[in-house]
Order: sequence, then C-alpha cells, then structure tokens
Amino acid sequence: MENTDKKSRVLVLGINFSPELTGIGKYTGEMVDWLSDQGYECAMVTSFPYYPNWKVQAPYSGKWFKTEKSKGNKMVVYRCPFYVPANPSGLKRIIHEASFFASAFITVNKLLFKPGYDRIICIAPPFHLGFLAWYYKLFKGGKINYHIQDMQIEAARDLKVVKSELVFKILFGLERWILKRMNSISSISVGMIRKIKAKTGRDLIMIPNWVDTDKFKPIEDRASLKPKWGFDAKHKVVLYSGSIGEKQGLDALIDIAANLSAYGEIRFVICGTGPYKAKLEEMVKLKQLKNISFLPLQGNDVFNEFLNFADVHLVLQKAEAADLVMPSKLTTILSCGGLAIATSFPGTGLYDVIHEHDMGILIDPENSVQLQEAIVKACSGDYGKQKVNARAYAEKYLNRDAILGQMCKDIL
Repeated sequence: MENTDKKSRVLVLGINFSPELTGIGKYTGEMVDWLSDQGYECAMVTSFPYYPNWKVQAPYSGKWFKTEKSKGNKMVVYRCPFYVPANPSGLKRIIHEASFFASAFITVNKLLFKPGYDRIICIAPPFHLGFLAWYYKLFKGGKINYHIQDMQIEAARDLKVVKSELVFKILFGLERWILKRMNSISSISVGMIRKIKAKTGRDLIMIPNWVDTDKFKPIEDRASLKPKWGFDAKHKVVLYSGSIGEKQGLDALIDIAANLSAYGEIRFVICGTGPYKAKLEEMVKLKQLKNISFLPLQGNDVFNEFLNFADVHLVLQKAEAADLVMPSKLTTILSCGGLAIATSFPGTGLYDVIHEHDMGILIDPENSVQLQEAIVKACSGDYGKQKVNARAYAEKYLNRDAILGQMCKDIL
C-alpha cells in the first residue's frame, strides 16, 4: 500500500454487503472493513442483508432507510429499502434490482450535500449501479473503479433467466455506455477479464477474491470434527456449501446420492439456502435417501472447522456459467487445504488455475457420470498432494492483506 498520510475518502456502491456470509456481500464487507482499519474513510451505499436466503435477515427489517456508523465514524453504511422476492424469477429479479436502484438514488442525492469522496468503487452486479457512480461523479468528481464480480447480463442470457433478444440488446447497450465512462474496470479472474476485455477493448485490473489465510487453515485431525455435525469419524463427507440456485445444477447430486446409497461410508451434505432448496429437499424425501443431509449456513465462528470436517468439496456450475462467474467458495476451500471437485471446461479460468497448480479434481459441467466417478475416487484415493498444493496456492496468491494492499495501489 502507498505510504501516504492523507488517504482517499472512498464511496462504495453495492447491493450486497455485511453481514451476508456468502457471495459478493462477504467480499464487499471484508473490503470496506479492511479499508477502514487502514485509515480510509469509507461510505457504503447498500441494501439490507438478504442473500442467499432471499429474505431480509433479522434483526433488520428493511422497511426504511438506515445509517450505521462504526470505527470512529471511519465507516458509514447507508442501507436502502428494496423489494426482495421469495422466489426470484427473471422478472422479479429485475424489479428487485430496480427497487434498490431507486432507493440508492435517493441516498446518493443526499450524499451530494456532504463532503465529496475521492474514489468511487461500484460493485457489479447489478450492472446498472454504474449509472449511480457516474451520476455522483458528475456533481462531486472523483475517480470510479467498476468492479465486476459476475457477468450478470451474459449469465442471464445463457442461463435463460430472461429470453427476450430485444431486452438483451438494450441491456448490453446500457452496459457499454457505463463501461466507457468508468476510470478503471476490474474483475476477479483471468477468464472473466479475458471476456470483458474482448467487449471493451480496455485493459482491466485483476482483483481476485481473497481469503484470510490465518483464519482459514488446515486442521490436522479432521476426522475428530465429524461428530460435531452428527457424523462418524469413518464417514467420507461430500460437502456442497453455498447458494442453492440455478447456476449450480444440484439436481444431479440427488440422483448420485441414490446411486451411491450402497456405499455406506459416503455421506452427502448440502449446506446453505436459496430458491431451490425446498425442491431438493422434496426430491430427497420422495427417494427416501438416508445418505444426504441439509444444514443451514454455518457461522464464521465455526466455519473453518466446518470446511475441515468435509473430505470432498463440490464446486458445481452449469456449463453456461463458464467464465461468467468465479465461485467465491473456492478461496476458503483452498485455504483450508480441502479437496475440491470442480466442474469446468478446459480453457476456462477455473479449469486453468486448478489444472496448472494440481489442486483439485476437474470434470465436465453437467456430467453426472463423471461427477459420480470423481466422488467415489475422491473418497477412496490419496489426494494428499492436491490438498497441500491447494493450501500453498492460497497462501501465495489469495492472501487477503496482499490482494487488498495491491488494490489500494491500483485504484486508490
């Protein structure tokens, strides 16, 4: 980080933020918290925590605007009310994001009458928050970094969340307008940067999602942790932890669990919440499966132990999501020295990084035969080398302080 007495005042715009435990909100929250600890004055314009439950979390009500101040007023959070659909279809997601944009616009207008911010960091998605960043800069100045965590429009198109070609023509046009007016653009993976550069012609800044390698680390006697979550030390636990949504393709996991029910030592755990959880639970109930369990999201106080208690971690994506998103869960899995089975095609960023550093098992997306075979092999084979490589990669490339320190040099 630059050694300077006077630090930039930073305004961050993003729909997801602390205390969300997974996804984009986790990283935005950690970034703002870290910047505040380094002496930066930070303001965050955000919503009330709702992801991945798609329900505003207690004790927040989300009914009206709220301001939170902490760290000697170095960190100010402006929470804006919005619509949260219980079952987020394509149209409902559009309304959801539009409602946040409208309330955030009110907050940004209020900030025009306060001392200005030198740097604006806009977190996408939603991609159209870039309009708010540009609007603020129009009146107050400052430089904008547009940070892309998820290629939202492409993902919606390829996953058929929205099907109208006219709608996508309009959305891509709006996005081009935004991207041309940002001072800098950043993203989280080589594959995503490659795709974004191809449509903008601009050089991008790499800011990968990070991990606290001191907090998330391997525990030597992993088997001793299993009884804490109701399993025997002899069980081989195959864990999926994260959002339970359309990009993961978890339906196949239910069939695989049924096929492997004769393997008494293999147990499947789906941890998290999301719009498809109820559907999966119903499938398990209908098949009367005893080797698959559902757990709620685990708190930060036990999350390192929870990741360590699993023998195999599943990082699943549909084929259409390749290089449009980078699974955020992977950073903590690697830091804990976990063995990941990841679905990704050769040539994508996720495939290349795991293959190059030999730190996991790679299979084709949406190939249930390969996935089943990989699970059996992972539960019976020796993958100690891959686990060591995973931890070494996290320490070298994903260290939180190093990444955020470099981010400060690049954009602040």
